[in-house]
Amino acid sequence: MESEEKTLTKMRSEDQTNVNQLNKSFLADPAPLGLAAFGFTTFLLSFVNAGILSSSSASVVMPLAFSYGGFAQLMTGAFEMRRGNTFGFTAFTSYGSFWFFYGLLVLLASLKIISIPATALGVALILWGLFTLYMWVNAIRLNLSLNLTFLFLWLAFFTLGFGSYYSIIDLTRIGGIFGFLTAFFAVYTSFAIVSNSIKKDSMPLGPGLFK
Repeated sequence: MESEEKTLTKMRSEDQTNVNQLNKSFLADPAPLGLAAFGFTTFLLSFVNAGILSSSSASVVMPLAFSYGGFAQLMTGAFEMRRGNTFGFTAFTSYGSFWFFYGLLVLLASLKIISIPATALGVALILWGLFTLYMWVNAIRLNLSLNLTFLFLWLAFFTLGFGSYYSIIDLTRIGGIFGFLTAFFAVYTSFAIVSNSIKKDSMPLGPGLFK
């Protein structure tokens, strides 16, 4: 009887250890992964939008959009949900889905399965701009770095959207510049969070506003 109790106690202790290890595995902040995935994919696409790379270079963006910009952000969103972060869950899941949308759009067009009306693409980008605008309203309360990331992102979506809708190449070029700024602040935020996880307060993120 005593031996059975010891065995049962040992099993319970092992189960608790496993639970603690599982909980510990969720303590890492997933945001730097999602921000890096978003930032570097946006950097590459912005080279095309700004006219630095030719439009055919979008075929290089597409695999990155699926594998890093899309998949990594969707995974980040799932971990943010596990952590109870509504803002992070909504942002990373949405922008991960955006990259899948973009990748599928380019893939289907390259296979001649669909054509892409410039006006419809413009409206889609403007709608993403509206979504980003209301996310920015909340991001400004978090920190300055995220504030600037979302600020330049909704400006990028709107300029790219109107550039596509009205076929104004200069607006598309400006959208590419806003994309560079968006990507820079996204990557910086990712870098700062990783750095601060190693040495606390080593990289500033700036204050949030209207808290």
